[in-house]
Amino acid sequence: MEIAENIRYGEARIRRKASVSLSAAVRLLLPSLSLIAVLAIHYLLPDKQPVLKSDIYAYAIEILLAVYLLWTGASFVFEGARAKLRYQAPITAFIILLIGAWELLTLKLDALPLPYFPSPVKITDALVNDREKLFICTLYSLRLLAIGYLIGAFFGVITGILMGWYKLFQYWVNPFLRFIGPVPATAWIPVVLLVFPSSFTASIFLIALGTWFPVSVMTWSGISSVNKSFFEVAKTLGATERYLVLRVALPAAFPLIFIGLFMGLGTSFVTLVVAEMLGVKAGLGFYITWAQGWAEYYKVYAALLIMAVLFSTIITVLFKVRDRVLIWQKGLIKW
Repeated sequence: MEIAENIRYGEARIRRKASVSLSAAVRLLLPSLSLIAVLAIHYLLPDKQPVLKSDIYAYAIEILLAVYLLWTGASFVFEGARAKLRYQAPITAFIILLIGAWELLTLKLDALPLPYFPSPVKITDALVNDREKLFICTLYSLRLLAIGYLIGAFFGVITGILMGWYKLFQYWVNPFLRFIGPVPATAWIPVVLLVFPSSFTASIFLIALGTWFPVSVMTWSGISSVNKSFFEVAKTLGATERYLVLRVALPAAFPLIFIGLFMGLGTSFVTLVVAEMLGVKAGLGFYITWAQGWAEYYKVYAALLIMAVLFSTIITVLFKVRDRVLIWQKGLIKW
């Protein structure tokens, strides 16, 4: 008798999990419905702006629609898929409708004039037809960003540790940090182009300089604010000065160091684009300047889209590293 009741209870629980209310079902269908509306705008309304071909854009929307339809079907069966889709469905549908409105105002109604406001169809064509050049420019930008950012972050952490640990070092370096640091890295462009032998090395220096200042300040602040009792306990256990710096002060300062790394990353993005626009012979910033010179603004928007995806991905990776390193904070602060 008790076994039968447990079985019925389990079946009822499964039915409750599998059942979806009407409002929840509509929410799950929002991305698919939005994609259908975008396809209707694309196919049913005539074009009023010239485009070479619109097949690639339509195929992309149709593939995305197929993915969301499959996801929606799976969400009616699997609780995990339903939870993820339910969370992102409203914002995803909103973004899709924005793209549809953009196509409506440009390609279909010609309310926004060319060449300054190209349609998403034209931007998609640029992403596909100019993919080789965009890929090479993206690699060049990644190389320049990685070298400059890593150099700036490394010397920023070293400077911050030395300033936070040694008062004499802080005494001599602090005035230069206050004088050089607040000046935007891009303001040094006329000087570094004269000092460095090439625009590439000059760009690396500018990115490193823009990263160095926030990382130095936040590392210095983190080392200086470590609880003194940590050092006293470590000293009573026989810790050396090297151990105190590397195993006590540095881990305790990690939260502020990561804040400095995020600030330096944002500065490095700005410096990278400006440096590439002015002197570097390859990269996304260079590509934007080149496309603007030919008034091909749809290529400018394509490069901006790649920048947004690339920089967002880099920030997400840094967040993952932060979460992994600071896993001990998860129960102490709100993430």
